[in-house]
Amino acid sequence: MRMLVSLFGTINQERRLVQQGGSFDVDFDVLAPNRKSILSGTGERQGDYVFTANQYGEYSFCFSNEMSTFAEKLVDFEILVEHELRPQFKKDEKEQPKTLTEMEESIFRLSTSLTNIARTQRYFRTRENRNSVTVFSTGDRLFWFFILSSLAIISMAALQIFIIKSFFNTKKGGV
Repeated sequence: MRMLVSLFGTINQERRLVQQGGSFDVDFDVLAPNRKSILSGTGERQGDYVFTANQYGEYSFCFSNEMSTFAEKLVDFEILVEHELRPQFKKDEKEQPKTLTEMEESIFRLSTSLTNIARTQRYFRTRENRNSVTVFSTGDRLFWFFILSSLAIISMAALQIFIIKSFFNTKKGGV
């Protein structure tokens, strides 16, 4: 999968979580507009990465599932642009009262807090998804283990009955 994003002169934070599929690992590569690799990793489950977009253009975020082609994967991917420019107002008192700027600062702080809460919820949702997959796979393994154990016990009982029966089975006409 490949995603193109236009960035320049900002500090960007990329967050990636593999939510389901296989061993929850994926290969990734972040390419600059000149096709040079900025970030790369193999077999990673999650990560938070920060980089600065030094060139203007489209940055490529590439994910690969080549090591596990039989299992589909669900990747939760988020790009946060930090140091965004806030709207600039004129310092004229007639157009912008001081309380308006304080209110705007409060709104920006609330927005940041809500973004952090949303990220935390997404993280916990991903962990819950991973843990539920682990519980289901463990349940399946236990089911098959008990089936095989039961078959082994039944076959051992049948074998013991056959052996004991052969000890007490005597031929007719013999001693």
